[in-house]
Amino acid sequence: MQPQAFYSVVADDFTAVDGIIRQQLVSRVPLVEKIGDYIISAGGKRLRPLLVLLSGKALGMNGERLRLLAATIEFLHTATLLHDDVVDMSDMRRGRSTANAQWGNAPSVLVGDFLYSRSFEMMVELGSMPVMKILSKATRVIAEGEVLQLSKIRDASTSEETYMEVIRGKTAMLFEASTQSAAALAEATPEQNEALRLFGDHLGVAFQLVDDLLDYKGDAATLGKNVGDDLAEGKPTLPLIYTMREGNAEQAALVRKAIQKGGLEDLERIRNAVEAAGALDYTANMAREYAERAIACLEVLPASVYRDALVELSHFAVARTH
Repeated sequence: MQPQAFYSVVADDFTAVDGIIRQQLVSRVPLVEKIGDYIISAGGKRLRPLLVLLSGKALGMNGERLRLLAATIEFLHTATLLHDDVVDMSDMRRGRSTANAQWGNAPSVLVGDFLYSRSFEMMVELGSMPVMKILSKATRVIAEGEVLQLSKIRDASTSEETYMEVIRGKTAMLFEASTQSAAALAEATPEQNEALRLFGDHLGVAFQLVDDLLDYKGDAATLGKNVGDDLAEGKPTLPLIYTMREGNAEQAALVRKAIQKGGLEDLERIRNAVEAAGALDYTANMAREYAERAIACLEVLPASVYRDALVELSHFAVARTH
């Protein structure tokens, strides 16, 4: 199954979700619509609404409520992107300028707040307390994950355990919320609900591990963001943590100094060090393990093209180059 095939099995739903997103972006304040439309139109994989649609349909659910949930999840995700780019002082995402680079930090934060607020209005419209519970918890955990990550900036003593806690919060949580909320809306069995929750968690961890790997392996044109962004901000991600732990004294010292200092002066030397220390292979192998765990969770779902798409999506998540 090619990447586009994930989307083709829910193509009509995806078109409908896009229509809901456009409709919900309407605001009496023109700048809100302008910034909202700019970031929503930037493209991206739209994996989270895709997970909602595939999970719901794998459980036999169809219709407008599933599409509304998918749009709600995309609004939550987009709000976090706007806030993250301000926090990280990023100037490039998905191959073009970030909203904060275009309009400044204050409008970006406030439009992020608008998108969060709108997503909660959409949740109320769904009228499902189980979904509301899952998504409200997710927004809290994501915020905690981002703050934890912020507290570890330039901290070379960050452990692998803490790193995993960070990525479970800031990335995997919304994957988990996407699949579990779809299960809740479809009124799945407790076993299916838990399986889809774990599937989302494992897939989200695998996805973030690959993201952190590509920060040292990719190139800006393919990634759609600047290579070495994490290093520039002094973020101790797994390739760096592993190199400090398992690399030789020179490699460990180089990475430790780079994290504490931030910046990109030693990017090429760092890229060489993480590769030589085996950190990229270690990170890639862990991502594959999590993807396999995710796939194993799907055995409780009935056979369908939607379950097949979730399996292939798991393979794609760790094989991608951007």
